[in-house]
Amino acid sequence: MCGILAVLGCSDDSQAKRVRVLELSRRLKHRGPDWSGMYQHGDCFLSHQRLAIVDPASGDQPLYNEDKAIVVTVNGEIYNHEELRKGLPNHRFRTGSDCDVIAHLYEEHGEDFVDMLDGMFSFVLLDTRDNSFIVARDAIGITSLYIGWGLDGSIWIASEMKGLNDDCEHFEYFPPGHLYSSKQGGFRRWYNPKWMSETIPSTPYDPLVLRRAFEDAVIKRLMTDVPFGVLLSGGLDSSLVASITARHLTATKAGKQWGPQLHSFCVGLEGSPDLKAAREVADYLGTIHHEFHFTVQDGIDAIEDVIYHVETYDVTTIRASTPMFLLSRKIKSLGVKMVISGEGSDEIFGGYLYFHKAPNKEEFHRETCRKINALHQYDCLRANKSTSAWGLEARVPFLDKEFINVAMDIDPEWKMIDKSQGRIEKWILRRAFDDEERPYLPKHILYRQKEQFSDGVGYSWIDGLKAHAAENVTDKMMLQAAHIYPHNTPTSKEAYYYRMIFERLFPQNSATLTVPGGASIACSTAKAIEWDSNWSNNPDPSGRAALGVHVLAYDPKLPGPIPVSISPAKIMTGVQRMVELDVPSVAIQT
Repeated sequence: MCGILAVLGCSDDSQAKRVRVLELSRRLKHRGPDWSGMYQHGDCFLSHQRLAIVDPASGDQPLYNEDKAIVVTVNGEIYNHEELRKGLPNHRFRTGSDCDVIAHLYEEHGEDFVDMLDGMFSFVLLDTRDNSFIVARDAIGITSLYIGWGLDGSIWIASEMKGLNDDCEHFEYFPPGHLYSSKQGGFRRWYNPKWMSETIPSTPYDPLVLRRAFEDAVIKRLMTDVPFGVLLSGGLDSSLVASITARHLTATKAGKQWGPQLHSFCVGLEGSPDLKAAREVADYLGTIHHEFHFTVQDGIDAIEDVIYHVETYDVTTIRASTPMFLLSRKIKSLGVKMVISGEGSDEIFGGYLYFHKAPNKEEFHRETCRKINALHQYDCLRANKSTSAWGLEARVPFLDKEFINVAMDIDPEWKMIDKSQGRIEKWILRRAFDDEERPYLPKHILYRQKEQFSDGVGYSWIDGLKAHAAENVTDKMMLQAAHIYPHNTPTSKEAYYYRMIFERLFPQNSATLTVPGGASIACSTAKAIEWDSNWSNNPDPSGRAALGVHVLAYDPKLPGPIPVSISPAKIMTGVQRMVELDVPSVAIQT
């Protein structure tokens, strides 16, 4: 990931303004520690902090067309750039960078080329011939991007809020799948897939079609000129990513350049479920596995840095971002600059445990649509900024445009959890990779039930966070929460604690408004809470709230998970995860 900052149409083109833009751009240097670039044309400034992944030697930015009339600053990866270059035979490219195609596509097609890009990206393009510009963000919002407005009429664009918050009168996140055109004076949506209308699809499930689509999505993300690896938690999604990568790596340019053996990385508290499961998957796949431990205190000490980098006060996002933030630092210390990760699967396939309560396939499908549309404020935000904090790039094949089209066109009846048919959450994905002749994964990993990432790294992690917040937020403070924070009022001491830190770091009202709010249960949208009347009284937004669904439930009075006797364990292909604990077993009635 790189960091971009643009100031467009400001009233001041002085050297002092250039110095200020450079100063603000340096706030994004963690995203791109490899090189810095700046371009000024009159009252427009384009700056770039580069993380060099493809063509490290010559791909510095900003990038230009042949006569340098068109200037681009880009954050992201264009996976089909070689194919796009072939369609531009009359153009001369200055670099081997994947992003070099953008200026030339604009020359050929005007503003209507963005849908041709297959990748993750945020960019600002300046046409110096008429001083017009366009800004675009990828379909789902994998890359982070913000837009702001100055009192002098200027428009500001930055990869992170901290690049523009002090100099804009108002700012907000740049909507995914949209383009801003100075000629048209506003936004328009460039990404318009069928699923976004929430029309219920009817295509029958074909496991081989789904398998091929995901394999293609992973393979195209092996485009790299630097060392890379995979994030491996031992859950279904990251394990499939690792399995496919390991299977196809040898035949790729990356495999020939960096060796055929894949590196995998995992983080957790000592003895956590993820560490054990990831180690087993790594042994099965034959990866070079790197296991890192952290303590609850390590995580608590990092909270302020996490909130500064991830730019949110959302509870579940901070819980999950902290281990990822710590892991990213370790990975970067090994010389690795890119990782492939498993975000997005739960939104596409209804993998969160609350989907067990979906009343029908129509509601199931609509909720997946809502979840995908909100990813840029949650898991994409976490994956992008937790890694970028240390100059590490995360690629997410489940959010490949073509794969989403295939997966979201399947009749949602196939995605529904059906215990009588032996179907747990994400059954169609598990079934697609259940290959008896050439197994992708061991059966019990392929059918392992979901862990929240913040729980999988160790069950005492969330409990430790809650205890720490309780020491720093009093009951008296909570009584006044609605007056202190009238927007998205914290409903727990943990939420109040994060909010205090966030408001100190980002005191502007615009910053507060960039963070989503509303009721949630087990990571649901507010609408899905209607599926179960009991959920409206449970304030915990994490997967712990789905009691009676997960094979492990929780008792707030005890330090960790407690094995429970509930029917979902029976559908895990006869394999139930066991955790050794010095607490008695109890049965929870469902």
